[in-house]
Amino acid sequence: MEQGASVRKFLVNVADVSLFLVRFFRNTFSRGFEFRELMKQCFQIGNKSFTLISVTGLIIGLVLTIQSRPVLVDFGAESMLPGMVAVSLIREMGPVITALICAGKIGSSMGAELGSMRVTEQIDAMEVSSTNPIKYLIVPRVLAATFMIPLLALYADALGILGSWAGANIKGSVSFTLFINQAFASTSFMDFIPAVIKSFFFGMVIGLVGCYKGFNAGRGTESVGIAANSAVVTASFLVILVDLVAVQVTDLIR
Repeated sequence: MEQGASVRKFLVNVADVSLFLVRFFRNTFSRGFEFRELMKQCFQIGNKSFTLISVTGLIIGLVLTIQSRPVLVDFGAESMLPGMVAVSLIREMGPVITALICAGKIGSSMGAELGSMRVTEQIDAMEVSSTNPIKYLIVPRVLAATFMIPLLALYADALGILGSWAGANIKGSVSFTLFINQAFASTSFMDFIPAVIKSFFFGMVIGLVGCYKGFNAGRGTESVGIAANSAVVTASFLVILVDLVAVQVTDLIR
């Protein structure tokens, strides 16, 4: 009996998610797009995450340089440090850590905001007044996350390289121009393109999960916290899963 109930609950959840995705994509490409709301959500996502991404990007580059430099010095390969840090940040660390930070910052915010609207029956009021909540609430938030997270990832990459240069000058002396030239001499467009593409998927996953959890929150006040917490956990797991698939696909292409 318990197994049957678990299977039934799982199938119901799969159906709910599928229906939510169908409604999202159908409203994304329908007429009457909420462009002003999209711009508002893009600004809010960038504004909320800007300081945290800035500090995190600098620290990532600084720590990666401090930890890697002694090993490279032992092998007489200190000149490879800028290229190694740049490739590591651009290919993997920048997009993934940015996405995980945004999953905690943006995913929880979307889950809590929409969950509060569900609890206070604002979403129900929109449906009664013939206003499509998917088009007005969900689509702009998901698209804003999809567009902004790649930009935030590139910004984190840039600050990570700046932090790496600062770390390289703690126990040495290297000019900024030489460091940047060495860093980008080891990179190519095939390092940037897969990272940017998978960042779009990271943003879409975070937006969809945060909106789904908040939009389908329960009626009690405690459901707001549950929706926000569940959005963070689920979005973080899916970001890692998407990254695993993206790495495999990129490896096949190369």
